[in-house]
Amino acid sequence: MTNSKLNPKVDGFLNKAKNWKEEYEKLRKIVLDCELTEDFKWMHPCYTFQNKNIVLIHGFKEYCALLFHKGALLKDTHGILIQQTENVQAARQIRFTDVREIDAMETILKDYIHEAIEVEKAGLEVNFKKNTEFIIAEEFQNKLDEIPALKTAFEALTPGRQRAYLLHFSEPKQSKTRESRVEKYMQQILSGKGLND
Repeated sequence: MTNSKLNPKVDGFLNKAKNWKEEYEKLRKIVLDCELTEDFKWMHPCYTFQNKNIVLIHGFKEYCALLFHKGALLKDTHGILIQQTENVQAARQIRFTDVREIDAMETILKDYIHEAIEVEKAGLEVNFKKNTEFIIAEEFQNKLDEIPALKTAFEALTPGRQRAYLLHFSEPKQSKTRESRVEKYMQQILSGKGLND
C-alpha cells in the first residue's frame, strides 16, 4: 500500500470510527493493493477505477461490508454477495463481523475486486428496472392526476429520484400513511428535489 494513494478524508473517517475500525483498515489495505484510487463519497471510503465507482467500505450495527457498485454483474463464484434489500438493483455486499473473516478471505476479495474492475473496463451496465415497473401508490397517482404541475415536476426528476419516491410512497401498508407521505413531499417534488435532497 503506497502512501500517495491515501486520502486524508478516509484517514479522518477511520480515526472517528467507533465500530469496525480494525476491519475497515484491513479492507482499505486489500482494496488499495488492487490499484484503485481512494476517494470519499457518501460519507464512506469509496474506491474508483478511472473515476468509476468500484467498491465502497461501510458499516452497520451488525456488520461491516465491502459494497460492489455493480455487484449484480459479478459471477459470485463463492456465493458470498448479498443483495442488501429487494429494491437494490446493482450493488451487492460482502459482509463481515470480524477482522479474521477478512484475513481468511483476502485472496477471494482481491479476485472479486479485480473482476469488478474488468466489468468496468468492459463498459458493462446493469439493466435497471424501468420506473414504470414499480408500483405507484394509488394516493400518489391521484395527486398526479389532480395536479398537472406535480406530474410534470415528477417526470422531470432523474430516474433514481423518481424510484426513491415511488418506493417511499408505496411502502406503508395503511392508505393514511401513504397519503401523509405524499402530502409531505409534494412541495419537494415541485421544487425539483429528490427524497433526500
